[in-house]
Order: sequence, then structure tokens, then C-alpha cells
Amino acid sequence: ECTLQRRHQKLIEESPAPSLSKSLRSEIHDAAGRLARQLSYRGAGTVEFLLDGEDFYFLEMNTRLQVEHPVTEQVHGIDLVELQWRVAIGEGLPTDLDGAIPNGHAIEVRVNAEDPGAGFLPSVGVIRHCLWPQMEGIRIDSGVRQGDRVTHHYDPMLAKIIAHGSDRQQATRRLVEAIDATLISGVRTSLPLCRELLLSDEFEPGVAHTTSVEQNWSQWQAPQLGEDWLQVLRIAARQLLGRGKQEHDSVPGCWQRLPGRVWP
Repeated sequence: ECTLQRRHQKLIEESPAPSLSKSLRSEIHDAAGRLARQLSYRGAGTVEFLLDGEDFYFLEMNTRLQVEHPVTEQVHGIDLVELQWRVAIGEGLPTDLDGAIPNGHAIEVRVNAEDPGAGFLPSVGVIRHCLWPQMEGIRIDSGVRQGDRVTHHYDPMLAKIIAHGSDRQQATRRLVEAIDATLISGVRTSLPLCRELLLSDEFEPGVAHTTSVEQNWSQWQAPQLGEDWLQVLRIAARQLLGRGKQEHDSVPGCWQRLPGRVWP
């Protein structure tokens, strides 16, 4: 399920799709399997469909792993990359994959170096600090680290945060907590908006559609810090910065350049 997008680029993905009935899910799975068999397809691939009520339509097949493959891995307890290699070297696939039943629920957010409050304009610069949460049920897939430079020449995705839980509610709660525990300074990211999307009515099954973000969140701005909190942070920053150059160098850049907004 990857309905929440902006300009056809996915923001939030989850598995299993919450709005599908058991019979409709089975039909979609069967259709994807038939397509692969009729093409004699061999290897990793993703068949995408558009859903309109109880009707679904073939969109495309991506002959590769997709960004959202971790949600499938989390709920099925498999490693799709390993399986892809096994097929490539002629080992074949395990016999117990057909009819596998998902275990719990998984949700993923993409951490993009973009400014959602400015129409998702690219956010470039040096990643001054990059701290990821280490929490139960949380997986981080990241291709960046502290000190890396983000430019406009490449895809803006910095990482993915994936939460797995016994049900959708627990996975959502864990993912929100993980976002709250993430620190990225130097560039702005899509995380603040994704956090609000996860907690919004748009996230309820069957409510969101592929243009929900453009239609309902086009004027979104990051939450403002109250003046009381800003004053506390200013005092703490002055205390930290007054301890000498060595400790000054260890202070996150966000302490020195607070814009009055919450930017994970």
C-alpha cells in the first residue's frame, strides 16, 4: 500500500494493505502471479496495481526490488535481497514461500532531503548530525552519515525508517516514536510532514488517495516551537557554548541556528 504520495513519489508505504478484503487481496496476488508465470519471469519483481473501489487495474511491473521492499521483508520474515541472489546463482527459491501469511504489520517512511513547507523543494547542504533511533521493532535503511554533502544532482532520499508491530496501530505508534527520536541537522527533511500524516485522518484505511497530499496538505507548515521552549533552548545553548571550544564543536548545529520550527 503506497497511496500517500506527492507528485507520484511515495512518502509512506505499508504491508499488508489495510483497505483490502481477504478475497480482493487474494485476487490481486493471483493476478500478479499469473503475469509472472505467463512471462516466464525469473528474479525479483514488483507488480503494481491501481485500486478503484473493488476494481483493480494493472499499472506496471518493475523488474527489480523497490524502495518499499523492507515492509514485505518485515511481515514475512524473509530477505528479498538474499532470495534474489539465490535465484541468480541457480539455487532456486524455498518451497514454503507460496501462501505465506503476513505476521503483523509494517510501515515505512522515506526520509527525503526536501522542504515540505516549500512545495518539496530540494534541501541541500552538509549533514552536520545524523542520529537514528535504536528501538524495538524499528529498522533503519540509510545511505548517508554525518558529514555527507547532499546535492541536487541525486535522488533526495537519505534513508528509510521501517516500523514493525503486531498490528497497524502498534506499527504506527512505533514509527511516530522513532521519528521523534531521529535527529538530522544541516538539511530539512520530509519527516515532520510524514509524522503528521501518520497521525491524521488521511491515514485511515480507505480515506487517502494518490493526490491527498497535494489537495489537503499543500499549505502545510512545520509545527512552531512556543516562545517558552525557545527561551529554554537559548539558555541551554549559551551554557553549552560557554564551556570552551572543544565542547563548542560537539554542539549540534541546530542549537546555534534554531529557525523557530521543529525540524528532525
